[in-house]
Amino acid sequence: MNPFLNTLRSAMLAIPLLLLAMGVQAEAPDDKPFAEHKLVLQISDGDPARQNLVLNVANNAIRHYGPEKIDVEIVAFGPGLSLLFADNPQATRIDGLAVDSGIRFAACENTIAAVTRMRGTAPELHARATPVDAGVVRILDLTAAGYTLISP
Repeated sequence: MNPFLNTLRSAMLAIPLLLLAMGVQAEAPDDKPFAEHKLVLQISDGDPARQNLVLNVANNAIRHYGPEKIDVEIVAFGPGLSLLFADNPQATRIDGLAVDSGIRFAACENTIAAVTRMRGTAPELHARATPVDAGVVRILDLTAAGYTLISP
């Protein structure tokens, strides 16, 4: 094969790995192709009342528009990551919102790493939590993809 094409092929194969190493987030999901509204909710507060509020806001939006007409993702970082700990009192509610309404839950890997350093062990996350490189970056990516950011 042509040496130029070999080099080009190697470069093309390396690009996804380079992007992954740089922490580039994936594009916004398209799980709900008929959604007329896209909502990203930020939780960066460890206060149980604030965490309950963000779940209430998500639930109210789903009830108002219907689960097929709104796409909702809750992004947890900083002290708000505790919402997505496996032992959080809201765990059953998170399961219900994910299963019944398709709400997604993103957990900041930067915060997970910080908690791991502080505790000496990684926190056990809720099964519905999907790790993302950085919570703030995830929010920026979603807002760039047309999501409206609400930080209750």
